[in-house]
Amino acid sequence: MRPQPLLVIALLAISVAWAAFVFEMVQSRAARYDDVGMGKLGWREIAWPFPRDGWPAGRAFRCQSSSCVPDSEIYLRAKLGFCNCDTGVADDDEVDRVADIDLISPRFVAHEAGRAVRVAELSGRARSYDLETGGASHGAVGFALSHRCDLMVAVIEGRAAQPLLQDAAQQFLASHEVRRWMMAALGGGK
Repeated sequence: MRPQPLLVIALLAISVAWAAFVFEMVQSRAARYDDVGMGKLGWREIAWPFPRDGWPAGRAFRCQSSSCVPDSEIYLRAKLGFCNCDTGVADDDEVDRVADIDLISPRFVAHEAGRAVRVAELSGRARSYDLETGGASHGAVGFALSHRCDLMVAVIEGRAAQPLLQDAAQQFLASHEVRRWMMAALGGGK
């Protein structure tokens, strides 16, 4: 007995629909596990809080939960063509110069020597600072991360200890959504 063409078409359509549903479920689950980014880590995007300068505005985020460092903020932006193509970010003086710490406060002092870091596909240096803003002091960690001849700079600032700030920033910067944005801002990793 030969199957009816209508039955074969119906079964084929059901199979295709089921396969699409399973694929979507697997992709959704993978995205949930892969992206521990902004919302899952408690970060909410806010407006870029700094006046215009020689670089395009970046992105700014505020921590809104205990899963990050409460009341901290992180700012990141690309600076294209602003890095030594051969050596990348070479030393702490370069971090001091490019990491946008001075946008938060012109009164900053390095807390300690910086250290080499790798975040996603980018490598560079991170350095801790003590800031004074409006009579209150708090900490910050500046990142200068290179990719070929371009820089991604990030600063996290808050009232927590610098090691907590650095861990929160690195976790945020390593999230799938932020990594994807950083590489796109740096020309797609080309």
